[in-house]
Amino acid sequence: MDNFLVDVRRFVGKVPFTKDAVSLYFCLIDSKTPLFVKGTIAGALAYFIAPLDAIPDFIIGLGFTDDAGVIATTLATVARHVTDEHRRQAEDFFNT
Repeated sequence: MDNFLVDVRRFVGKVPFTKDAVSLYFCLIDSKTPLFVKGTIAGALAYFIAPLDAIPDFIIGLGFTDDAGVIATTLATVARHVTDEHRRQAEDFFNT
C-alpha cells in the first residue's frame, strides 16, 4: 500500500471512481479508523491496483467494472468512517 498514490496516478482521468478509491486510502491511513475498516479498505484497494483480477483492466470498456463494484461496495460498507477530511485530502491529491 506504500505506493498506492503513485500507482493510482495512472488511472487519473481514465477511471471515474478513482477519487473514491483515494478517499478510501486516506481513511485507511487515518489512525482513528478502526482496524476492521482498515482491513476491508486494504482488500478493496489491493484489488483495485492489482494488474490481474476477475476482469482484466486492459479490456476496454469492461476492464474496470469489477474494480468499480469492489470500490462502490466497500465505500457503502464503510461510508460512516470516510470523513469529509478524507474526501478533502483526495480532492487535494487530484489538484496537485
